[in-house]
Amino acid sequence: MGFSMLQLFLLGALGPRLVEELGVSATVLGLTTTMGFGVAALLSPAGGRIVDRVGPRRSLVMLLSVSAVALALVGSAPGTGLLLGAVALGGIPQALANPATNKAVLAAVPPERRGAVTGMKQSGVQLGAFAAGLPLAALAGGFGWRAAVWTAAGAALLAAVWAARALPADPAPAAAAARASLVPRGMVAWLAVFSLFLGAGIASVNTYVALYGTQRLEMGPTAAAGLVAVLGLAGIGGRVGWSRAAVPGRAERLPAWLAFGALGAAALLGAAASAPVLVWAGVLAIGVFAVSGNAVSMVLVVQRAAPGRAGQDSALVAAGFFAGFAVGPSLFAPFAQTGRYGVGWTLVAVEFALAGAVAWTWAVRDPRERGR
Repeated sequence: MGFSMLQLFLLGALGPRLVEELGVSATVLGLTTTMGFGVAALLSPAGGRIVDRVGPRRSLVMLLSVSAVALALVGSAPGTGLLLGAVALGGIPQALANPATNKAVLAAVPPERRGAVTGMKQSGVQLGAFAAGLPLAALAGGFGWRAAVWTAAGAALLAAVWAARALPADPAPAAAAARASLVPRGMVAWLAVFSLFLGAGIASVNTYVALYGTQRLEMGPTAAAGLVAVLGLAGIGGRVGWSRAAVPGRAERLPAWLAFGALGAAALLGAAASAPVLVWAGVLAIGVFAVSGNAVSMVLVVQRAAPGRAGQDSALVAAGFFAGFAVGPSLFAPFAQTGRYGVGWTLVAVEFALAGAVAWTWAVRDPRERGR
């Protein structure tokens, strides 16, 4: 899970260096996230079917191998064109990550432990954010940003070799089953829309908070990258803790409360323009609340997926999240380009509020719908 999104966390954490050394504008920086998650959103439904057919080990080896190639291309990019192409390639592992890992949880973990294990594996995404914001950013400070990205590519390749050797063998590929509908319904549809708004807000923070730190808060590039590391650490703790709390009967209301908590976090980021220390509290709260919302969504999918539908349902919810990640930075980019970060953080707050409204509406309706 960490490698599936590592390149985008790296682009956010190393954004100030890319703007300075590669001549990437703030708008293009946002376009990298749009490109990667746009591809992931388009491929997610197919990714779910692939995982359901070939099994989690083959899918995870493919995910890690493609991640290694995409990271190597990012590290070799001479300009914007190849950079965007590499990010688009990175959409493939993003599309495979949630269905492959959720399928593995269902296959290998007893039902009573699935919530906790799902939260733990979802925290891998935030482990990637921490790696991008601290050790890899520090490596970039000493040896250049390309060395940091190539190091990440080598680590992904080693992980692919480990997965091929260490994970249990998959069953023989299943015969093609009747095609399930790609239109999300019921809980999956509500969670997909919730994830759309949630992802839009999170992606804007991931992409622009380090640039905000250097351009408006007078932070150095390494300290600004540390904001991404703090977000990652907070997300690890939040995803593990809230996923353990997401037991049936309580899990249904958690997405709404987490989104409303994220609304306050966005307000802290905006207030940091007047009191810069608040930016640290803001990214901490984004990790605890906003980032954790996606993990709770996946716990709900694991708890309530129909037999044989875990991969597909995971992919449809993930497609909503990825679509939000694709749209969010593009909406934020004009404000970053013109230095109007306060308006940008207000937009993020609105996105979190909409996510909370969708989740709350579903939580109120859900008991009646399950009783039909």
